[in-house]
Amino acid sequence: MLPLDFIRNNRDKVIEAAKNKNREVNVDKLLQLDDERRKTIQSIQKLREERNQLAHQKVDEQVKTRGRELKNELKGLEQRLTTLEAEINKLLSYVPNVPLPEVPVGPDSSCNVEVRKWGEIPQFDFSPKSHLELGKKLDIIDSERGAKVAGFRGYFLKNEGAILHIASLFYVYQKLIKKGYIPLTAPAIIKGFTLFGSGQFPWGEQEVYKLNNDDAYLAGTAEVPVTSYYSGEILPEKDLPKKFVALSPCFRKEAGAYGKDTKGLYRLHEFWKIEQVIIGKNDLEEAKKLHEELQQNAEEILQDLKLPYRVLLMCTGDMGEPQIKKYDTETWMPSRNTYGETMSNSIMGDFQTRRLKIKYRKKDGSTEYCYSLNNTALASPRILIAILENYQQKDGSIRIPDVLQSLAGSRLISRSNAPA
Repeated sequence: MLPLDFIRNNRDKVIEAAKNKNREVNVDKLLQLDDERRKTIQSIQKLREERNQLAHQKVDEQVKTRGRELKNELKGLEQRLTTLEAEINKLLSYVPNVPLPEVPVGPDSSCNVEVRKWGEIPQFDFSPKSHLELGKKLDIIDSERGAKVAGFRGYFLKNEGAILHIASLFYVYQKLIKKGYIPLTAPAIIKGFTLFGSGQFPWGEQEVYKLNNDDAYLAGTAEVPVTSYYSGEILPEKDLPKKFVALSPCFRKEAGAYGKDTKGLYRLHEFWKIEQVIIGKNDLEEAKKLHEELQQNAEEILQDLKLPYRVLLMCTGDMGEPQIKKYDTETWMPSRNTYGETMSNSIMGDFQTRRLKIKYRKKDGSTEYCYSLNNTALASPRILIAILENYQQKDGSIRIPDVLQSLAGSRLISRSNAPA
Protein backbone atom coordinates (compact mmCIF):
# COMPACT_ATOMS: atom_id res chain seq x y z
CA MET A 1 0.00 0.00 0.00
CA LEU A 2 1.34 3.41 -0.93
CA PRO A 3 0.68 6.28 1.52
CA LEU A 4 -1.67 8.97 0.24
CA ASP A 5 0.86 11.71 0.87
CA PHE A 6 3.38 9.90 -1.32
CA ILE A 7 0.81 9.54 -4.10
CA ARG A 8 -0.13 13.23 -3.81
CA ASN A 9 3.51 14.35 -3.93
CA ASN A 10 4.46 11.92 -6.71
CA ARG A 11 1.28 11.85 -8.78
CA ASP A 12 2.91 11.52 -12.21
CA LYS A 13 5.41 8.92 -11.01
CA VAL A 14 2.63 6.77 -9.51
CA ILE A 15 0.51 7.01 -12.68
CA GLU A 16 3.49 6.11 -14.85
CA ALA A 17 4.42 3.17 -12.60
CA ALA A 18 0.88 1.77 -12.80
CA LYS A 19 0.89 2.16 -16.58
CA ASN A 20 4.25 0.38 -16.82
CA LYS A 21 2.88 -2.47 -14.69
CA ASN A 22 -0.13 -2.76 -17.03
CA ARG A 23 -2.54 -1.59 -14.32
CA GLU A 24 -5.22 1.07 -14.54
CA VAL A 25 -5.58 3.34 -11.51
CA ASN A 26 -7.67 6.48 -11.08
CA VAL A 27 -5.21 8.61 -9.14
CA ASP A 28 -7.09 11.86 -9.79
CA LYS A 29 -10.32 10.38 -8.41
CA LEU A 30 -8.38 9.10 -5.40
CA LEU A 31 -6.90 12.54 -4.67
CA GLN A 32 -10.27 14.21 -5.24
CA LEU A 33 -11.87 11.93 -2.66
CA ASP A 34 -8.99 12.59 -0.28
CA ASP A 35 -9.52 16.35 -0.67
CA GLU A 36 -13.18 15.90 0.22
CA ARG A 37 -12.21 13.67 3.15
CA ARG A 38 -9.89 16.35 4.54
CA LYS A 39 -12.55 19.04 4.21
CA THR A 40 -15.10 16.75 5.85
CA ILE A 41 -12.76 16.11 8.78
CA GLN A 42 -12.25 19.87 9.19
CA SER A 43 -16.01 20.44 9.14
CA ILE A 44 -16.54 17.73 11.75
CA GLN A 45 -13.88 19.27 13.99
CA LYS A 46 -15.50 22.71 13.76
CA LEU A 47 -18.93 21.31 14.59
CA ARG A 48 -17.52 19.38 17.55
CA GLU A 49 -15.85 22.54 18.82
CA GLU A 50 -19.15 24.41 18.53
CA ARG A 51 -20.92 21.57 20.32
CA ASN A 52 -18.39 21.74 23.18
CA GLN A 53 -18.89 25.50 23.46
CA LEU A 54 -22.65 25.05 23.40
CA ALA A 55 -22.42 22.60 26.30
CA HIS A 56 -21.12 25.43 28.54
CA GLN A 57 -23.97 27.81 27.69
CA LYS A 58 -27.18 28.27 29.59
CA VAL A 59 -29.80 25.91 28.23
CA ASP A 60 -32.68 27.61 26.45
CA GLU A 61 -34.77 26.84 23.38
CA GLN A 62 -32.24 28.39 21.03
CA VAL A 63 -29.43 26.27 22.52
CA LYS A 64 -31.60 23.15 22.35
CA THR A 65 -32.49 23.81 18.72
CA ARG A 66 -28.87 24.38 17.76
CA GLY A 67 -27.86 21.27 19.68
CA ARG A 68 -30.29 19.16 17.64
CA GLU A 69 -29.03 20.74 14.43
CA LEU A 70 -25.43 20.02 15.36
CA LYS A 71 -26.27 16.40 16.15
CA ASN A 72 -27.90 15.89 12.74
CA GLU A 73 -25.14 17.73 10.86
CA LEU A 74 -22.45 15.71 12.62
CA LYS A 75 -24.25 12.45 11.93
CA GLY A 76 -24.48 13.27 8.23
CA LEU A 77 -20.83 14.31 7.98
CA GLU A 78 -19.59 11.28 9.94
CA GLN A 79 -21.56 8.98 7.67
CA ARG A 80 -20.10 10.73 4.64
CA LEU A 81 -16.61 10.38 6.13
CA THR A 82 -17.12 6.64 6.58
CA THR A 83 -18.22 6.34 2.96
CA LEU A 84 -15.30 8.43 1.72
CA GLU A 85 -12.76 6.39 3.66
CA ALA A 86 -14.18 3.14 2.27
CA GLU A 87 -14.01 4.49 -1.29
CA ILE A 88 -10.48 5.79 -0.76
CA ASN A 89 -9.25 2.51 0.73
CA LYS A 90 -10.75 0.56 -2.16
CA LEU A 91 -9.07 2.75 -4.78
CA LEU A 92 -5.84 2.80 -2.77
CA SER A 93 -5.73 -1.00 -2.65
CA TYR A 94 -5.44 -1.09 -6.45
CA VAL A 95 -2.45 1.27 -6.69
CA PRO A 96 0.71 -0.80 -7.37
CA ASN A 97 4.15 -0.07 -5.96
CA VAL A 98 6.65 2.13 -7.80
CA PRO A 99 9.65 0.23 -9.25
CA LEU A 100 13.22 1.33 -8.64
CA PRO A 101 14.92 3.36 -11.39
CA GLU A 102 17.13 0.42 -12.43
CA VAL A 103 14.11 -1.73 -13.32
CA PRO A 104 13.73 -1.99 -17.13
CA VAL A 105 10.48 -0.60 -18.52
CA GLY A 106 8.53 -2.91 -20.79
CA PRO A 107 5.07 -4.43 -21.27
CA ASP A 108 5.93 -8.15 -20.98
CA SER A 109 8.59 -10.83 -20.55
CA SER A 110 10.26 -9.92 -23.85
CA CYS A 111 11.71 -6.87 -22.07
CA ASN A 112 13.33 -8.77 -19.19
CA VAL A 113 17.12 -8.40 -19.05
CA GLU A 114 19.43 -11.36 -18.69
CA VAL A 115 21.93 -10.65 -15.91
CA ARG A 116 24.07 -13.80 -16.06
CA LYS A 117 24.18 -17.50 -16.83
CA TRP A 118 25.82 -20.38 -14.98
CA GLY A 119 26.61 -23.95 -15.94
CA GLU A 120 26.93 -25.92 -19.15
CA ILE A 121 23.82 -27.02 -20.99
CA PRO A 122 24.06 -30.82 -21.35
CA GLN A 123 24.78 -32.22 -24.79
CA PHE A 124 23.32 -35.72 -25.08
CA ASP A 125 24.65 -38.35 -27.48
CA PHE A 126 21.18 -39.92 -27.45
CA SER A 127 17.62 -38.70 -27.84
CA PRO A 128 16.73 -37.28 -24.39
CA LYS A 129 13.35 -37.95 -22.84
CA SER A 130 11.00 -35.61 -20.99
CA HIS A 131 10.52 -35.94 -17.25
CA LEU A 132 7.10 -37.47 -17.88
CA GLU A 133 8.54 -40.14 -20.18
CA LEU A 134 11.29 -40.84 -17.68
CA GLY A 135 8.85 -40.84 -14.80
CA LYS A 136 6.54 -43.34 -16.44
CA LYS A 137 9.31 -45.65 -17.59
CA LEU A 138 11.00 -45.66 -14.17
CA ASP A 139 7.67 -45.78 -12.29
CA ILE A 140 8.40 -42.63 -10.28
CA ILE A 141 5.63 -40.31 -11.61
CA ASP A 142 2.02 -41.33 -12.15
CA SER A 143 0.03 -38.55 -13.80
CA GLU A 144 -2.78 -40.76 -15.04
CA ARG A 145 -3.80 -41.97 -11.60
CA GLY A 146 -3.06 -38.50 -10.25
CA ALA A 147 -5.66 -37.04 -12.62
CA LYS A 148 -8.09 -39.84 -11.73
CA VAL A 149 -7.81 -39.08 -8.02
CA ALA A 150 -7.16 -35.31 -7.94
CA GLY A 151 -8.43 -34.07 -11.30
CA PHE A 152 -6.70 -31.89 -13.89
CA ARG A 153 -2.99 -31.33 -13.08
CA GLY A 154 -3.13 -34.03 -10.39
CA TYR A 155 -0.10 -36.30 -9.93
CA PHE A 156 1.54 -38.93 -7.75
CA LEU A 157 5.26 -39.00 -7.03
CA LYS A 158 6.21 -42.61 -6.47
CA ASN A 159 9.17 -44.71 -5.38
CA GLU A 160 12.44 -42.81 -5.93
CA GLY A 161 10.45 -39.86 -7.30
CA ALA A 162 8.85 -39.32 -3.90
CA ILE A 163 12.18 -39.86 -2.15
CA LEU A 164 14.00 -37.39 -4.42
CA HIS A 165 11.25 -34.81 -3.82
CA ILE A 166 11.67 -35.02 -0.03
CA ALA A 167 15.47 -35.21 -0.22
CA SER A 168 15.61 -32.01 -2.33
CA LEU A 169 13.39 -30.10 0.08
CA PHE A 170 15.24 -31.30 3.16
CA TYR A 171 18.66 -30.51 1.68
CA VAL A 172 17.67 -26.91 0.95
CA TYR A 173 15.93 -26.52 4.32
CA GLN A 174 19.07 -27.63 6.17
CA LYS A 175 21.30 -25.43 4.03
CA LEU A 176 19.43 -22.25 4.90
CA ILE A 177 19.11 -23.15 8.57
CA LYS A 178 22.90 -23.42 8.67
CA LYS A 179 23.05 -19.89 7.22
CA GLY A 180 21.11 -18.62 10.26
CA TYR A 181 17.61 -18.48 8.83
CA ILE A 182 14.83 -19.24 11.31
CA PRO A 183 13.09 -22.51 10.30
CA LEU A 184 9.31 -22.48 10.06
CA THR A 185 6.59 -24.79 8.83
CA ALA A 186 3.93 -22.37 7.67
CA PRO A 187 0.15 -22.85 7.74
CA ALA A 188 -1.53 -23.46 4.40
CA ILE A 189 -4.99 -22.37 5.64
CA ILE A 190 -4.91 -18.61 6.09
CA LYS A 191 -7.18 -15.62 6.73
CA GLY A 192 -8.07 -13.05 4.09
CA PHE A 193 -6.09 -10.22 5.68
CA THR A 194 -2.85 -12.10 4.96
CA LEU A 195 -3.65 -12.22 1.25
CA PHE A 196 -4.54 -8.52 1.17
CA GLY A 197 -1.49 -7.71 3.26
CA SER A 198 0.92 -9.55 0.98
CA GLY A 199 -0.61 -7.96 -2.12
CA GLN A 200 -2.22 -11.15 -3.46
CA PHE A 201 -5.59 -9.42 -3.09
CA PRO A 202 -7.20 -7.69 -4.87
CA TRP A 203 -5.26 -8.50 -8.05
CA GLY A 204 -4.73 -12.26 -7.73
CA GLU A 205 -7.99 -13.26 -6.10
CA GLN A 206 -8.95 -15.52 -9.01
CA GLU A 207 -5.86 -17.63 -8.34
CA VAL A 208 -6.70 -18.42 -4.71
CA TYR A 209 -8.72 -21.36 -3.40
CA LYS A 210 -11.44 -20.19 -0.99
CA LEU A 211 -12.69 -22.65 1.62
CA ASN A 212 -16.23 -22.99 2.96
CA ASN A 213 -15.44 -20.80 5.95
CA ASP A 214 -16.11 -17.11 5.25
CA ASP A 215 -12.51 -16.21 6.11
CA ALA A 216 -10.39 -19.21 5.13
CA TYR A 217 -8.20 -19.64 2.06
CA LEU A 218 -5.39 -21.90 0.87
CA ALA A 219 -2.01 -20.20 0.55
CA GLY A 220 -0.23 -20.24 -2.80
CA THR A 221 3.13 -19.62 -1.14
CA ALA A 222 4.59 -19.44 2.37
CA GLU A 223 5.39 -15.79 1.63
CA VAL A 224 1.78 -14.97 2.57
CA PRO A 225 1.59 -16.42 6.12
CA VAL A 226 5.25 -15.74 6.97
CA THR A 227 5.17 -12.08 5.91
CA SER A 228 2.05 -11.78 8.09
CA TYR A 229 3.80 -13.38 11.08
CA TYR A 230 4.44 -10.01 12.76
CA SER A 231 1.26 -8.29 11.54
CA GLY A 232 0.10 -5.54 13.88
CA GLU A 233 3.37 -5.61 15.84
CA ILE A 234 6.22 -3.17 16.53
CA LEU A 235 9.62 -4.84 16.51
CA PRO A 236 12.83 -3.60 18.18
CA GLU A 237 15.24 -2.21 15.59
CA LYS A 238 18.09 -4.24 17.10
CA ASP A 239 16.28 -7.48 16.19
CA LEU A 240 16.17 -6.69 12.47
CA PRO A 241 16.51 -8.15 9.95
CA LYS A 242 14.42 -11.24 10.70
CA LYS A 243 15.29 -14.02 8.25
CA PHE A 244 13.00 -17.01 7.80
CA VAL A 245 13.10 -20.23 5.80
CA ALA A 246 9.62 -21.73 5.60
CA LEU A 247 8.38 -25.06 4.31
CA SER A 248 4.74 -25.35 3.26
CA PRO A 249 2.32 -26.97 0.84
CA CYS A 250 1.11 -24.51 -1.82
CA PHE A 251 -2.16 -24.34 -3.72
CA ARG A 252 -2.95 -22.34 -6.86
CA LYS A 253 -5.90 -22.39 -9.21
CA GLU A 254 -3.71 -21.36 -12.17
CA ALA A 255 -6.81 -19.64 -13.53
CA GLY A 256 -4.72 -17.29 -15.65
CA ALA A 257 -2.70 -20.12 -17.18
CA TYR A 258 -5.41 -21.88 -19.16
CA GLY A 259 -3.81 -23.90 -21.94
CA LYS A 260 -0.26 -23.38 -20.64
CA ASP A 261 1.94 -26.27 -19.50
CA THR A 262 -1.02 -28.62 -19.25
CA LYS A 263 1.20 -31.70 -19.13
CA GLY A 264 3.92 -32.51 -16.67
CA LEU A 265 5.06 -31.11 -13.35
CA TYR A 266 5.73 -27.49 -14.32
CA ARG A 267 2.40 -25.81 -13.54
CA LEU A 268 0.40 -27.52 -10.80
CA HIS A 269 -2.51 -26.86 -8.48
CA GLU A 270 -0.66 -28.36 -5.52
CA PHE A 271 3.05 -28.50 -4.75
CA TRP A 272 5.62 -27.93 -1.97
CA LYS A 273 7.92 -25.00 -1.58
CA ILE A 274 10.65 -23.65 0.65
CA GLU A 275 10.44 -19.87 0.81
CA GLN A 276 12.92 -17.31 2.10
CA VAL A 277 11.29 -14.29 3.78
CA ILE A 278 13.05 -11.30 5.34
CA ILE A 279 11.57 -8.50 7.46
CA GLY A 280 14.09 -5.67 7.65
CA LYS A 281 14.56 -1.98 8.33
CA ASN A 282 13.17 0.79 6.13
CA ASP A 283 16.52 1.18 4.44
CA LEU A 284 16.73 0.80 0.67
CA GLU A 285 20.48 0.20 0.52
CA GLU A 286 20.26 -2.51 3.16
CA ALA A 287 17.29 -4.03 1.32
CA LYS A 288 19.31 -4.20 -1.89
CA LYS A 289 22.08 -6.08 -0.06
CA LEU A 290 19.56 -8.50 1.43
CA HIS A 291 18.04 -8.95 -2.01
CA GLU A 292 21.44 -10.00 -3.34
CA GLU A 293 21.88 -12.34 -0.36
CA LEU A 294 18.58 -14.05 -1.18
CA GLN A 295 19.69 -14.33 -4.79
CA GLN A 296 23.03 -15.82 -3.81
CA ASN A 297 21.25 -18.43 -1.67
CA ALA A 298 19.09 -19.49 -4.61
CA GLU A 299 22.03 -19.67 -7.00
CA GLU A 300 24.11 -21.66 -4.53
CA ILE A 301 21.33 -24.25 -4.36
CA LEU A 302 21.31 -24.68 -8.15
CA GLN A 303 25.11 -24.77 -8.21
CA ASP A 304 25.07 -27.45 -5.50
CA LEU A 305 22.70 -29.44 -7.71
CA LYS A 306 24.91 -28.64 -10.74
CA LEU A 307 21.94 -27.42 -12.76
CA PRO A 308 22.46 -24.78 -15.48
CA TYR A 309 20.51 -21.58 -14.91
CA ARG A 310 20.18 -17.94 -15.86
CA VAL A 311 19.15 -14.86 -13.85
CA LEU A 312 16.76 -12.26 -15.25
CA LEU A 313 16.08 -8.73 -14.05
CA MET A 314 12.34 -8.46 -14.54
CA CYS A 315 10.80 -5.55 -16.40
CA THR A 316 7.89 -3.48 -15.10
CA GLY A 317 5.26 -5.39 -17.08
CA ASP A 318 6.42 -8.80 -15.83
CA MET A 319 6.69 -8.09 -12.12
CA GLY A 320 4.01 -8.13 -9.43
CA GLU A 321 2.12 -5.14 -8.13
CA PRO A 322 3.88 -4.93 -4.72
CA GLN A 323 7.43 -5.32 -6.05
CA ILE A 324 9.99 -2.57 -6.55
CA LYS A 325 12.67 -4.91 -7.95
CA LYS A 326 12.58 -8.55 -8.95
CA TYR A 327 14.93 -11.25 -10.20
CA ASP A 328 13.73 -14.52 -11.69
CA THR A 329 16.07 -17.48 -11.75
CA GLU A 330 15.35 -19.95 -14.54
CA THR A 331 16.78 -23.46 -14.72
CA TRP A 332 17.54 -25.35 -17.93
CA MET A 333 14.87 -27.94 -18.79
CA PRO A 334 15.84 -30.05 -21.84
CA SER A 335 12.28 -31.08 -22.78
CA ARG A 336 11.33 -27.42 -23.08
CA ASN A 337 14.61 -26.66 -24.86
CA THR A 338 14.83 -23.53 -22.77
CA TYR A 339 15.03 -22.29 -19.20
CA GLY A 340 12.02 -22.51 -16.88
CA GLU A 341 11.38 -20.32 -13.84
CA THR A 342 12.34 -21.96 -10.55
CA MET A 343 12.95 -18.99 -8.20
CA SER A 344 11.44 -15.53 -7.88
CA ASN A 345 13.24 -12.92 -5.75
CA SER A 346 11.56 -9.64 -4.79
CA ILE A 347 12.03 -6.45 -2.79
CA MET A 348 8.61 -5.23 -1.66
CA GLY A 349 9.70 -2.08 0.15
CA ASP A 350 7.12 -1.14 2.80
CA PHE A 351 4.17 -1.97 0.52
CA GLN A 352 3.22 -5.18 2.35
CA THR A 353 4.15 -3.99 5.83
CA ARG A 354 1.89 -0.94 5.57
CA ARG A 355 -1.03 -3.21 4.77
CA LEU A 356 -0.03 -5.57 7.58
CA LYS A 357 0.90 -2.78 10.03
CA ILE A 358 4.39 -4.12 10.77
CA LYS A 359 6.68 -1.46 12.24
CA TYR A 360 9.93 -1.24 14.16
CA ARG A 361 10.93 1.12 16.95
CA LYS A 362 14.09 3.08 16.28
CA LYS A 363 16.68 4.11 18.85
CA ASP A 364 15.17 7.59 19.11
CA GLY A 365 11.77 6.08 20.02
CA SER A 366 10.10 6.82 16.69
CA THR A 367 8.52 4.05 14.64
CA GLU A 368 8.72 3.26 10.96
CA TYR A 369 7.29 0.62 8.64
CA CYS A 370 9.59 -2.33 7.95
CA TYR A 371 10.70 -3.52 4.53
CA SER A 372 9.87 -7.05 3.34
CA LEU A 373 11.64 -9.32 0.86
CA ASN A 374 11.12 -12.88 -0.33
CA ASN A 375 12.64 -15.44 -2.66
CA THR A 376 11.92 -19.05 -3.52
CA ALA A 377 14.57 -21.41 -2.24
CA LEU A 378 13.10 -24.51 -3.89
CA ALA A 379 9.75 -25.49 -5.42
CA SER A 380 9.07 -29.18 -5.88
CA PRO A 381 8.16 -31.09 -7.92
CA ARG A 382 9.03 -28.38 -10.49
CA ILE A 383 12.73 -28.69 -9.65
CA LEU A 384 12.44 -32.43 -10.40
CA ILE A 385 11.89 -31.57 -14.07
CA ALA A 386 15.38 -30.10 -14.22
CA ILE A 387 16.99 -32.84 -12.12
CA LEU A 388 15.44 -35.78 -13.99
CA GLU A 389 15.98 -34.35 -17.46
CA ASN A 390 19.51 -32.98 -16.99
CA TYR A 391 20.74 -36.08 -15.14
CA GLN A 392 19.25 -38.73 -17.46
CA GLN A 393 21.65 -41.36 -18.81
CA LYS A 394 21.81 -43.17 -22.14
CA ASP A 395 20.57 -46.44 -20.59
CA GLY A 396 17.40 -44.70 -19.37
CA SER A 397 18.52 -44.35 -15.76
CA ILE A 398 18.88 -41.07 -13.84
CA ARG A 399 21.93 -40.17 -11.81
CA ILE A 400 21.02 -38.49 -8.52
CA PRO A 401 22.92 -35.22 -7.85
CA ASP A 402 25.90 -35.79 -5.56
CA VAL A 403 24.58 -33.57 -2.74
CA LEU A 404 21.30 -35.53 -2.59
CA GLN A 405 22.66 -39.06 -2.72
CA SER A 406 23.02 -39.58 1.04
CA LEU A 407 19.51 -38.26 1.68
CA ALA A 408 18.02 -40.23 -1.22
CA GLY A 409 19.84 -43.39 -0.18
CA SER A 410 21.13 -44.19 -3.67
CA ARG A 411 23.24 -42.88 -6.53
CA LEU A 412 20.98 -43.91 -9.39
CA ILE A 413 17.33 -44.27 -10.33
CA SER A 414 16.90 -47.21 -12.68
CA ARG A 415 14.23 -49.70 -13.57
CA SER A 416 16.19 -52.47 -11.91
CA ASN A 417 16.21 -50.84 -8.48
CA ALA A 418 12.70 -49.32 -8.66
CA PRO A 419 10.36 -50.97 -6.13
CA ALA A 420 7.30 -52.69 -7.56
